[in-house]
Amino acid sequence: MAASPPGQPQLHTLYAEHHEWLQAWLRNKLGCLFTAQDLAQDTFLRLVVRPRELDAGQNPRAYLTTIAKGLVVDHWRRAEIERVWVAAMLERPETIQPSAEHQAIIVETLVEVDRILATLADKPRQAFLLAQLQELTYAEIGERLGVSERMVKKYMAQAMLHCLSAGAAFRAALA
Repeated sequence: MAASPPGQPQLHTLYAEHHEWLQAWLRNKLGCLFTAQDLAQDTFLRLVVRPRELDAGQNPRAYLTTIAKGLVVDHWRRAEIERVWVAAMLERPETIQPSAEHQAIIVETLVEVDRILATLADKPRQAFLLAQLQELTYAEIGERLGVSERMVKKYMAQAMLHCLSAGAAFRAALA
């Protein structure tokens, strides 16, 4: 958006003309002013990080809404992960609770794992989660998924390769 052709708004113009509207739209969706403010800023930050020219006839509000909807979904997924994590921690004795910093790192890691697994095909994801979280055998997983034990092995190999590839890409992005 930095070098917009004539007739296309610069980022600062887009921000000035649509920030308040976007924040109000988000507040209506989320019911929380502070979260709406954060996600409105994140929407425009996304435009800074990944600039894209608007097509001449493209409605800027429709484009901003598309970005914001994705951020809202991410926000809800993260909130659910945090809710489940907190519930799990409440079941543990207070003396073995991780520090606040460690908890934040764990939640960030869980969010990243969730993001990686969301890009995996359904059956390999289910097989992987059943093996890792419920510690089922391949035969038990096969029964649940209605496939052979051999197919479960293939699903597990796909899932592990997917996680390794995603993890390598994530580490490369951090470097």
